[in-house]
Amino acid sequence: MHRILLAGLLALCVAPLASAMSATSRPLDMETIMANPDWVGHAVESPYWSADGHSVYYALQRDGSPVRDLYRVDPRTGDSVKLDPAAMAQADGPAVFDRSHRHAAFILHGDVFLLDLASGRRQQVTRTPQTESSPQFSADGRALQFRVGNDWYSYDLASAVTAPVAILKFADDPQAKKPDQLGALQLSLFKTLREIKADKQAVRAHDKALQAADPGRAPAPFWLGDKLKALDTALSPDGRWMLVITAPKDYKAGKAPLVNHYVTDSGYTEPQHARTYVGRNDPAPQSLLLLDLLKHASYPLGTGHLPGIRDDPLKALRRQTVAALEKAGETDQAKALKAPELRPVTIADEGSGGGIVWSRDGRQAAVQLRAIDNKDRWIASVDFARHTLVPQQRLTDPAWINWNFNDFGWLTDNHTLWYLSEQSGFSQLYSKPLNGKARALTSGKFEVSHPQLSADGRWFYLRSNRVAPYSYDVYRVPMSGGALTRISHDQGMQAFALSPDGSQLAVLHAGPYLLAQLAVQPAAGGPAKELTHTMKPAFTARHWIAPKIVEVPSSHGAGMIYAKYYGPADETDAPASRPAVLFVHGAGYLQDVTLGATYYFREQMFHNLLVQQGYVVLDMDYRASEGYGRAWRTAIYRQMGHPELQDLLDGKAWLVKHHGVDPKRVGIYGGSYGGFMTEMALLRAPGEFAAGAALRAPADWTSYNDEYTSNILNDPQLDPQAYKISSPIEYAANLRDPLLIEHGLIDDNVMASDSLRLYQRFIELHKKHFWISLYPLERHGFKHADSWYDEYRRIDVLFNTYVKPVRRAPPPM
Repeated sequence: MHRILLAGLLALCVAPLASAMSATSRPLDMETIMANPDWVGHAVESPYWSADGHSVYYALQRDGSPVRDLYRVDPRTGDSVKLDPAAMAQADGPAVFDRSHRHAAFILHGDVFLLDLASGRRQQVTRTPQTESSPQFSADGRALQFRVGNDWYSYDLASAVTAPVAILKFADDPQAKKPDQLGALQLSLFKTLREIKADKQAVRAHDKALQAADPGRAPAPFWLGDKLKALDTALSPDGRWMLVITAPKDYKAGKAPLVNHYVTDSGYTEPQHARTYVGRNDPAPQSLLLLDLLKHASYPLGTGHLPGIRDDPLKALRRQTVAALEKAGETDQAKALKAPELRPVTIADEGSGGGIVWSRDGRQAAVQLRAIDNKDRWIASVDFARHTLVPQQRLTDPAWINWNFNDFGWLTDNHTLWYLSEQSGFSQLYSKPLNGKARALTSGKFEVSHPQLSADGRWFYLRSNRVAPYSYDVYRVPMSGGALTRISHDQGMQAFALSPDGSQLAVLHAGPYLLAQLAVQPAAGGPAKELTHTMKPAFTARHWIAPKIVEVPSSHGAGMIYAKYYGPADETDAPASRPAVLFVHGAGYLQDVTLGATYYFREQMFHNLLVQQGYVVLDMDYRASEGYGRAWRTAIYRQMGHPELQDLLDGKAWLVKHHGVDPKRVGIYGGSYGGFMTEMALLRAPGEFAAGAALRAPADWTSYNDEYTSNILNDPQLDPQAYKISSPIEYAANLRDPLLIEHGLIDDNVMASDSLRLYQRFIELHKKHFWISLYPLERHGFKHADSWYDEYRRIDVLFNTYVKPVRRAPPPM
């Protein structure tokens, strides 16, 4: 009996080892790499410190589920525990602190909590069906302010009373309505009507007097008219002022296309409205209101004082397009392109700049505005006495203002701004006193981002690729400028969070085959302590090809193009002529050549499979990619698909020269922007690539969205030539190489109609060797393993049929 038990225990111990060994030695296959990624492991997400600084919380996706579980880890011991629902109810959320660091506040399950840091006493401030957000302490520390939607509330710490700070009514004041001619006649005729009106006025005057004398009453409403709606609000910490970002209430965004769901629970086709096409209507212009909560008065803050706001940065292009329209007899279209006297702006922070930041004492506010034509960004302070904006910084770009690097705020002195700017050609950190000159706190041909000011105001911590474009770590620089010091040495740092006392950093870092993991280290620098390991043994046991970061020289004067090369470990016995595949990353403005984890982890495994099959693979950060400065980013302005194609062809030439690649046996593929570039490569450089696979590709930029496309190509009505030369559908007649198109049918980012319209063009042009594969239950980012498998099985068949040396009849696609 003991022998049987011992044999069973040995079997249990040996089985996992044998499984890992067999996984290591077993060749890769499509079923494995495109399976549900639970077998790989999960990335650590959203780390934040507990309010007392003794623990770090993080989220981790649950196997077989989209649910994220919350974990708490002790940074001293490394002990990590998954919180059950009862423990989650007692957890902290990401905390904010009062100026004396006596209290902390956070949001948990949509409610506000207050914590006394000395005693540890925890108090639930709200318990409502609404979702509260944005907790902040008043400047004097006596109140906790928070918002529900665009409405702000204040919780008095002494009395425990919660009250609205302001009541916003987007309607006309019913009491301010004046009688028309007929009404005035009635008042002049009838004494009783005059007496009734006088009585109402007396009651209102009495109520107003009581309101002014009694701070315990709810505030009177602000009547802001029925022509506007609120997009965002910001309350000053001293409780005196509120800034309100507004837009026209009835502004029409333009006709939205439909996405049809064909495979549904109901069994019926179900339509869904998607986003509006670029140029169908510009984004709604936004404006700013200043509310004086003490005097109960409102003031519009005009933009007329912003430098360049009355200029037309597209003047030459506008003149050219208007002349062409007038020559063609399209006078109405020509008139519609007239430049505005005052350029419209957006102010709300919607992910590409904008927003409002208050100083700690609430006496200063900074507002970031962005021109709707995408050519200017302004930071302005508010003159509360004169009720006006005061320009502090203007960033102009003849191409477009970056979506990134728009962080800004206040130093702890409450009168000096800090901000990021690409004005030098690379994102750097600056400071500027309100009445002084700006100074650079960092400088160089590298990028800095995500600055965080330490609680004591002495240091800025930030993310930077100072060592090399592909290497990211935490750095710090003194608040007044000085040496930029490297703090972490991960080279694949993704995010960081300062501990409440400023002594430690929680750092998310990753590697080529390592999903984001959590470490902690001294904020002043020093060894890091790893806190998590969430990769799965079946994945880590395999031998994965380490991508080599290489420099491909540009033949068009662009310098070096950074790329990742996947090939066999030993190339001494490599064949004299072999096939290759170029992978093209998506988004355009994205960086895939780094020492961190790639967003394209499935594609990276596919690249390993391709090398196993005899290919080599090159993944390039072509011009337009992130991480290389403003000039690299904007090289594609008004000519999408042109500089990038030059870079891809340089990559192909590099493979031929340095790795024995047959120039006639090179394939290309990618998704989204990578799919667009695949189509541009085959249609603008026919014969250069043996075959291509375009996944969820925008084939016609006139049917993409405004916030992305108008930055790079302007509006299609104003700049039709930019759209024409940048859209694959315009080059459809050039198709001569095999092209596989794949698209999710319910994609509401790049609509499937882009691929279907291009497919129809090929039909009408009597083209051959093109195929389309549609996925009824997939959006832009595929979610289901079966779809991933089918998508890449077809790509594999395409390459093995048309790129590898062995030729055989193409199987049905």
